[in-house]
Amino acid sequence: MIIYRIGDGRCEVTLLEALREGEGIGSTLLDATVAAARDAGCTHLWLVSTNDNLHALEWYRRKGFTVAEVRRGAVDRSRETLKPSIPTHNPDNGLPISDEIVLSLSL
Repeated sequence: MIIYRIGDGRCEVTLLEALREGEGIGSTLLDATVAAARDAGCTHLWLVSTNDNLHALEWYRRKGFTVAEVRRGAVDRSRETLKPSIPTHNPDNGLPISDEIVLSLSL
């Protein structure tokens, strides 16, 4: 499943979830979103990940995304003010979850 929104010449991916990894589902969804964004006249596609999600960061890099911004401490602030249930560390790799990483793809 992919959820995105288009506005002001940009497309934001707010969710990309592929339940079966390695089958090309995520790539197909992302490719369709890129096509829709281009058709709508968008010049950029962007999304936010977190610093601990190394697998996703590498996948997006291979798809041509670059780091547009690092929001240091953004997850920490969200944990303190909005959602205390956000874990402090990634259970899979033990990395602290603290920063948001904004990724961008020029279209």
